[in-house]
Amino acid sequence: MASEDEAATSLQVLRRLDTGPRGLTEAEAAARLAEAGENTPPRPGTARRPPRCVRALRDPFTAVLLVLGLASALVASWGTAVVILALVAVSAALRAAGEHRADRSLAALRQLVAGTATVLRRAGPDVEPRTREVAVADLVPGDVVRLGPGDLVPADVRLLRARGLTVHQAVLTGESAPVAKAALDVPRPAGPGPFDEPHLCFQGSGVASGSATAVVVATGERTRFAAARGAAGGRREASAFDRSVHGISWVLIRFMLLTPPLVLMANAGLRGRGLETLPFAVAVAVGLTPEMLPVVVTTCLARGAALLARAHRVVVRRLPALHDLGAADVLCLDKTGTLTQDRPVVERALGPDGEEDPEVLRWAAVGAWWTLQLAELPAPDALDEALLTAAGPVGEEYDGIGAVPFDPERRTATAVVTGLPGSPLLITKGAAEAVLDRCALDPAERERLLALAAREAATGLRVLAVATTELPGAGPRSRGGTPAARGRAYPAADAHGLTFRGLVTFRDTLAPGAAEALRTLTGLGMTVRVLTGDHPATAARVCRELGLDPGRVVVAGDPLDLDATVVARCTAEDKARVVAGLRAAGHTVGFLGDGVNDVAALRAADVGIAPRTAVDLARETADVVLAEKDLGAIGHAVTAGRHSSANIASYLRVTLSSNLGNVIAMLSAGLLLPFLPMLPAQVLAQNLCFDAAQLAFAHDRPRPAALRRPTALRPPAFLRFITGFGVLNAVADLATLGVLALALRGHDALDDQAVFHSAWFTENLLTQALVMYLLRGGSHRGPIGRAAAALAAVGLLLPPSPLGAALGMTGLPPAFHLLLAAVLALYALALRAARARHDGLRP
Repeated sequence: MASEDEAATSLQVLRRLDTGPRGLTEAEAAARLAEAGENTPPRPGTARRPPRCVRALRDPFTAVLLVLGLASALVASWGTAVVILALVAVSAALRAAGEHRADRSLAALRQLVAGTATVLRRAGPDVEPRTREVAVADLVPGDVVRLGPGDLVPADVRLLRARGLTVHQAVLTGESAPVAKAALDVPRPAGPGPFDEPHLCFQGSGVASGSATAVVVATGERTRFAAARGAAGGRREASAFDRSVHGISWVLIRFMLLTPPLVLMANAGLRGRGLETLPFAVAVAVGLTPEMLPVVVTTCLARGAALLARAHRVVVRRLPALHDLGAADVLCLDKTGTLTQDRPVVERALGPDGEEDPEVLRWAAVGAWWTLQLAELPAPDALDEALLTAAGPVGEEYDGIGAVPFDPERRTATAVVTGLPGSPLLITKGAAEAVLDRCALDPAERERLLALAAREAATGLRVLAVATTELPGAGPRSRGGTPAARGRAYPAADAHGLTFRGLVTFRDTLAPGAAEALRTLTGLGMTVRVLTGDHPATAARVCRELGLDPGRVVVAGDPLDLDATVVARCTAEDKARVVAGLRAAGHTVGFLGDGVNDVAALRAADVGIAPRTAVDLARETADVVLAEKDLGAIGHAVTAGRHSSANIASYLRVTLSSNLGNVIAMLSAGLLLPFLPMLPAQVLAQNLCFDAAQLAFAHDRPRPAALRRPTALRPPAFLRFITGFGVLNAVADLATLGVLALALRGHDALDDQAVFHSAWFTENLLTQALVMYLLRGGSHRGPIGRAAAALAAVGLLLPPSPLGAALGMTGLPPAFHLLLAAVLALYALALRAARARHDGLRP
């Protein structure tokens, strides 16, 4: 919206747009549509599958696998190259397919911000305008539109005429209460917020009450809606998953890149072996790489996302976001529409003495009824609807004379009724200050009543004041009067000297299931933060009613307090600032939002969550989309995320500790032995067997304890774990080397090498099977137990088989099996003791 329109008069705006109160002609509208384009909100493009596959290669482990595969091809190690490149291709395809399915599911849930709009159009320059419905996408600057209760504002508009107009701007500002708007010819200075101009209405807001005629001043990408996208744009920060995996990855990648030259130099210097050891060096580097990481991670996340979509109608648009949900320890959310419904209910009615007085509610409801009937409003506003619901049938014993709906200038609504003995009665209700200004009160009494209203508001309630007065000389109108006569605004709407009747207070309706969902989330170890545009007392009251201790309540703009449960009066920038501050403090943050004012925070969070009913921009920005705005669905998504994350973490701990131990032992043996400890083909076969067994992690069921707290891959603790258990694994391997060195005293060196290679191969697979089973701590009946048993069987049966002979291995004498059994038994005991000590030290 052009900034000059904000201070221009209505006539100046109409002249600039080359239009008038009669609207555009069809030809003018068509020409402007061709020039300005469709009035559609900006939407991020959906990537095709090939670009998605290319993006998947940016993963550091996938990239290093690609490099190692190409290096294997360069040294003519074709088996290794084919296997590695196949794993890279499978991983990229799985990830692209998962994200494509998520986009298709989101497209099925997507709803337009508005379908049609009521517009004045003319067939020609000299033809009278007529009202017609057009698609919102066909609106153009200069169109004159009409708005009524329940309408969504289809574009940014300047009000030309308005009657009792209030709009919901919660999706733009987060404030749940309707905002009064007025057709001001000379605009007043705007408030501090970007949506505070009273003479402008913005795309994405909805009409709560009243009616208006307005001219469209901005459409499509020129609306404030689109400006919010620009303010929230830019490159998104790395999520918790990205930071964790990258932190672990680059440490290991550096080691893998150093391994080949170290192996080459050591063998050349100590053993006189040169480039012939290059295939072995590449095989050792591949042995350290968790080749199946992209496949296991993508499979775990894709299975979890598919289950969520099928069982709970939760669409995960970015697969790593499922891990981030599992790792999240803070969930930030808005109050309006999440913890509460957009529907107030009457709390109580108080007389002037502060005591309960049902007559106050009755008079307020009578006024609401006749305002609805005589002001020709198609539906009551939210507060009037609450009054009528609480009071039951009212108004039938009276006859309405006239009514003035809520006026933003007066901040009151007025109805005049008759049917009582005596003169007609004027009923006024509205803001406490405005109503008390019209009452016959001495200053002390007025201050006392203002203090009473302030006390009620301080508890988080909305307050409506009610006053009445008789109108002598205003004769009663008959019930049979014409609608035009009965509907005229009564001239005494600004009457003073009223009698103060009392106050009606309202509270927000709590969202069904919100209290139980909050208990579930806090039981999962998550801390809930409420970031709202509402009054702090209102937000604190809602928290208490839902069983959430509000703790310290702060107002946005104060110094950032990351320990505050409630941050009130939040703007879009405030929400993003709080989320960014929590992330900087080391938290993994989820954010649930549905409005334009939430977009910046959705992007700032580790994982952004939006309901299907959110505005398009928020829905497209979010990583996770809920079919309904249901906190309970978030609990299911968090559990699914922890399920996937626990399996990924188990896979990484088992794989990397085992691989690290094998590599340390392999490098040591390569320097100690007069021959290579394993042939490159044997290293590849061992890796393939271990990789195939590790697919079981994608189908594992974690222990319940893993689901009760956030699951995060923290690189320092993680690397300490794999280093400790990797060294223990290396000790077992080197113990096997020592036993074999003492036992192999035969005369035929080739036979000795074949037996050594076979024994080393078998021992490696058996230790890897033990690591899978014992470090995971699972049952032998689960997928991990079955995979470990299959891996052990391959280690025992492959060397004496024809395939083993083709790989240069041979069957082992029974005595070697006994020696290996002794070494493995000691290793299993040490591994179990180390795992028990680790679990005891873990917080």
